[in-house]
Amino acid sequence: MVRTICALLMVLSVFATCTAAAEPVPIGAYLPMTGGVAAYGQMGWSGISVARNMEPEVLGRPVDLMLVDTKSDKVEAANAVSRLIEKDKVVAIIGEMISGNTLAGGDITERRQIPMVSPTATNPIVTQGKKYIFRVCFTDPDQGDVAAKLARDTLKAKTAALIYDISQDYCVALAAYFKREFARGGGKIVSETKFKSGDRDFTPQLSSIKASNPDIIYAPIYYTECALIAKQAREMGLNVPILTGDGAQAPELIELGGKAVEGVYFTAHFHKAMISTERGKQFLVRYEKETGKQLDAFAAMAADAYFIVLDAIERAHSTDSRKIRDALATTKDFEGVTGKMSIKPDGNPVKAMVINKVADGKFVYVTTVNP
Repeated sequence: MVRTICALLMVLSVFATCTAAAEPVPIGAYLPMTGGVAAYGQMGWSGISVARNMEPEVLGRPVDLMLVDTKSDKVEAANAVSRLIEKDKVVAIIGEMISGNTLAGGDITERRQIPMVSPTATNPIVTQGKKYIFRVCFTDPDQGDVAAKLARDTLKAKTAALIYDISQDYCVALAAYFKREFARGGGKIVSETKFKSGDRDFTPQLSSIKASNPDIIYAPIYYTECALIAKQAREMGLNVPILTGDGAQAPELIELGGKAVEGVYFTAHFHKAMISTERGKQFLVRYEKETGKQLDAFAAMAADAYFIVLDAIERAHSTDSRKIRDALATTKDFEGVTGKMSIKPDGNPVKAMVINKVADGKFVYVTTVNP
């Protein structure tokens, strides 16, 4: 009888061990699936979903992805992070796509000591003084510097007009970094105009810009406003080149802007023509087969956020959030979809930047700027 009971206990023990080993690893994502920048969230989620299909397990356990919509709002972003931590008990979080919402959510993850990786939040404040916040994208100071050099060296601009969204942290910061570097290189800002998210008539700003006769317009803004500004500028005969940042590179820019956005240049995170890693090549084929769409920058960046979280969990040999954080902070030569990257102690990556432009209704790769 004793022998039977012991055997039964051993079976139950093995069963319990296997069950525990197979318990899912909960990873959260908070993304703008609706609202003003919904295109970013939808592209990001498609990238994360395909990435999970490609690598569905970590430490021999299935990944349980949990998505919460931020509705493109800072308050909703903070609420989403609280829900993922308190209700869903996630061990790591991916998000958000824009800087303002990432800052709102990041304060909570930092306080609760849950590591977070943003795919595309570029404002330097996102990681500044933070221990648990990381990103897989370049920062605005770097982007502003490259944009200013592109304006001078490629577009041969000596004067520039600035137009940006004063209600968005990303836009304000990027405009400031471009302005500083452009002036440092001998360029002159001849007009600086502002607007607020939701504005649709830019006639006053563009009239002021036209009167200043700039060589280029620098518009570090999101895709909807960029398309509208380009259309209205061309309609009033303002045909100088437009240079913008990563926030404008969404398919909706071309859908809304049409011929008016032809020739627009971007400082960008990605173009599929630059893919060099084996993971990137496999992901490209899988993504376009599963979605029927061209692989875009936001999907690729979000996929890298997912892959780098899994890599950290594997290297930590643990789902303990603090150990995952430590592994993220020591990431070196990780081969992602968008290229090879390492994470510096400040939570920011060392990686290449891409220059793209719109040509013949498509985003076309121009060149890569190495770190």
